[in-house]
Amino acid sequence: MTSAPPNAPRRTEDFAVGTLRIVIHGARGRMGGRIAACAEADAACTVAQRIDRDDALAVRAGDVDAVLDFSSSEGAAHAASVAEALGCALLVGTTGLSDGTLAAIDRAARRVPVMVAPNTSLGVAVARRLATEAARLLPGFDVDIVETHHVRKLDAPSGTARSLAEAVSRGRGEAIDPARIHSVRAGDVVGDHEVAFSGPGERISVVHRATSRDLFALGAIRMARWLATQPAGRHAADAWFDDLVRGRG
Repeated sequence: MTSAPPNAPRRTEDFAVGTLRIVIHGARGRMGGRIAACAEADAACTVAQRIDRDDALAVRAGDVDAVLDFSSSEGAAHAASVAEALGCALLVGTTGLSDGTLAAIDRAARRVPVMVAPNTSLGVAVARRLATEAARLLPGFDVDIVETHHVRKLDAPSGTARSLAEAVSRGRGEAIDPARIHSVRAGDVVGDHEVAFSGPGERISVVHRATSRDLFALGAIRMARWLATQPAGRHAADAWFDDLVRGRG
């Protein structure tokens, strides 16, 4: 497949027949390792380089389709500069991003397609959509979001819980009270999220439970494949999901 010039959007039909070439940023982390393993098992994906903040870039512009970052706030800022240098898409799965890092990501988005995805799970994308619809259909119900993660997770609430709160707010037409977002840090839980709607005499819950980090690794590769076909700018996971649903008819 002929390489597209840096910063040029690639047509979906061209990209679909080629191999997704990725740089894994945060390669020594747990998620970096799982992305590498899943990419190596995927005949339509190849790892061009695995890097961390201290590593030199060994690939060139035109040789990479996407940088996938699962590192830290400081690491995500570095990943943004790497994506700019390579002229390729940037998918940030890191949460707890600082204002400075978000500014660096916004700068990169002027030149390349960028997505900040606090959760790369297809199931969570569906849960967000269900939460929006439930909030619209259940006016006056109390809404609580409970997220549970392993004890090593530093940011709270999780990025996924925040995105679910945004989904509820879209359905209700008003922001959810932050006091109704609850965080639990316990054991080695990969990630559980529940959006509970409580009304007179009844309670409805939208629940997502992650049982393996491979779920997020495979989702990140799937999202990166879509993102690499998009023009420069900030792109939302919901836009990817909308395209996925349209593609399924």
